[in-house]
Amino acid sequence: MDKIEPKYLHAVELIKTVILQSQYNAIRLANQEQLQLYYDIGRYISENSRGGYWGTGALEIISCQLKNDLPGLMGFGVSSLKNMRIFYEAWPIEPSNSPITIGELQSSEKELLENRQVHLPILEDCLLSDFFAVPFTQHIRIIEGVKDREERLFYIRLTAHSHLSTKAVIKSIKEDDYHHHGSLPNNFISTIPDAKSARRALRAFKDQYLLDFINVEELDAGDVEDVDERVLENEIVNNIRDFILKFGQDFLFIKNQYVVEAKGHTFKIDLLFYNRELGALVAVELKRGPFKTAYLGQLNSYLTVLDDYVRKPNENPSIGLILCKSADKSVVEYLIKDYNKPMGVATFRTREDMPEKFQKALPDIEELKKLL
Repeated sequence: MDKIEPKYLHAVELIKTVILQSQYNAIRLANQEQLQLYYDIGRYISENSRGGYWGTGALEIISCQLKNDLPGLMGFGVSSLKNMRIFYEAWPIEPSNSPITIGELQSSEKELLENRQVHLPILEDCLLSDFFAVPFTQHIRIIEGVKDREERLFYIRLTAHSHLSTKAVIKSIKEDDYHHHGSLPNNFISTIPDAKSARRALRAFKDQYLLDFINVEELDAGDVEDVDERVLENEIVNNIRDFILKFGQDFLFIKNQYVVEAKGHTFKIDLLFYNRELGALVAVELKRGPFKTAYLGQLNSYLTVLDDYVRKPNENPSIGLILCKSADKSVVEYLIKDYNKPMGVATFRTREDMPEKFQKALPDIEELKKLL
């Protein structure tokens, strides 16, 4: 290797020092410490490379020298250093709060790297906690896939709460969960007394679910609606692991065709779940066709018997979801407000409903089945 310029050796020494310090601190605060390290190295790289102080090929030189000085070091290749810069530039420190400017770089860079403290533009402690709970790779996938700040924060919260893998984050972004979560037509505000719990319930459901494992040919094979709905139910039950992941990590599947005996009558609930965060039973009624007004009365009755005969004293009132092929949101919102049980109406799409370019991005049905 050719002789390295002093400014690059200086950069190597600073980064090497902070890496060694971080490795010690990481035993105590692993992910938070890693994110702090990457954020500050990203900031240091950004302010040197973007401002023109470093020349072309600087990251290649620095990365190579780091590997020579710290044998076995992983995660500091050129692409990783670029990702650190992307990470910082996605959440830059506001100028008024920044302890460093380009002109002050020489005198304050040691303080920047040795006394690291992340001042991210996230005001709420709960959001900061979620931010530090998300691994760096997932952060980068979110930054790459989403440009809007609020949308990025949504996927950070979703990843932190649902412990999404890198592949799951990418899929969630492709399915546009941001625009489907929280827009479910429902009556939660009027039926759940605690406003915080009502908002939590709304966040728990999407207004549309992609059921890409459904065999559409079987779904459309019969002439009797009940038979078709049973086919839909069986497809979901057979792929229950994937279906639960569509809802989220907090949903626990109890049983399909759950039977409740009440007042001499038998009630059968298509799918019964329990949601840990909501502390409530969740009844899901499956309808292969479009939404019908009668579905609300049916689900309201099911929730009544669940609350009276199944719900435990420590659990919150049961919540219901109608999952149908299509629904007029304005009509649902108009009709559902007069019911006294918390309910919502969502729609589903199957693989064949999607444009061809999106179908190609989905996993094969047989591959999904092999995972179960």
